[in-house]
Formats: sequence, C-alpha cells, structure tokens
Amino acid sequence: MKTMILKITEENLKKAGAVLRSGGIVAFPTDTVYGLGAVYSDEKAVAGIFEAKGRNEGKPLSLLVSEKEQVRLIAEEISEKAERLMEKYWPGALTIILKKKDGISDLVTAGKDTVGIRMPDDPAALLLLKEAGSPLAAPSANTSGKRSSVCAEDVIEDLDGRIDLILDGGRCPVGISSTVVDLTGKEPVILREGVITKTMIDEA
Repeated sequence: MKTMILKITEENLKKAGAVLRSGGIVAFPTDTVYGLGAVYSDEKAVAGIFEAKGRNEGKPLSLLVSEKEQVRLIAEEISEKAERLMEKYWPGALTIILKKKDGISDLVTAGKDTVGIRMPDDPAALLLLKEAGSPLAAPSANTSGKRSSVCAEDVIEDLDGRIDLILDGGRCPVGISSTVVDLTGKEPVILREGVITKTMIDEA
C-alpha cells in the first residue's frame, strides 16, 4: 500500500474525509496524540485498523465525535454525570465510557456492552470528523506495544505502507493519551489518568 502524506489544509482535509468515507484509514493529529481513524460503522475499515496496528481484537477501540449529538448515535443513555463531564471537559482529553447502543459492532467494542467516546480539542480533527460525516474509531496511531505518536514523523516511521493517508499537523500539544473514565457503574472509575486528573473528575 502506498501511504499519502499531506499537510493539513482545507483541501487536504476534504481529501482525507473522502478517503474515510470510501473505507480508508487516515492518521491525523489530535489535542493529545496522533489518532488512526476509520468510519466506526464500516467493519472492513475497522478491521484494517487492527491489521495496521497489529492490535489484539480483544482490545476495544474508542470513538471520536465532532459534536455531542453524535453521542446519541453510539450510547444507549447519557447519564447526568456524563452530561456534566462533557459540558466541563469536551472538547478535550477525556474519554467517557458508556453503555453502547445495539448495532455498534462487536469489533469496535471487543464484544463488550460499553464504548469509549471522546471529542478532541483540535480544530483540524473536528473538521476531519465533519468531513467524514461520522464518528471515527480512532486508537492511537502506532503499532501495538510502541509509544503513542506525537508528530507525523513518528507515524511515518511506524505505519508508512500500512494505511492510506497521514495528515501532518505538526506536534501534538499534549503528547499523552486522554484520561479514561468509566461511567457505567454507580460511581465514576478512572481507568487511565492523563492531564484531566481524578480530582478534576470528582470536582465536576
């Protein structure tokens, strides 16, 4: 596979959106690290993410959205706690785990009845999501076991020839993965702590 490498421009975001809509896989910068995106409802494209990363299919993928309304496509219910956290920290480096809606592929969720959702705080990522016209399955853009990519050069070194397109948007400002909070129980459970800390979650 020949991987295209493009700088982020309005025209190139449109090209990347077209690649995603046609079943391709695109690496792109977010506010945390580079993500590896495919349309979440396209099982073949999602399977391609696992192949490109060498990722165990027993590990679920998080989904990125461009607006809160898209969460209703994915989650069975949005709790009051989830509403508060989305209001406070979205767009931003917080992945919220909720009960999934029927119809979300088991490949995305690794057969679980939950799904992780985030809205990135990055203008280009949000525009790409809008161009794709859909939430994206989007784990970090690196092969499994390697550190997350924080610049396009990292992605090129790791995934060149494995994916359709890399959007080069420079270095990601945060450089560490998002905080992950599970809201499917009575109390929030932090599964991974990033720049948004447990104290910040509790305060919200």
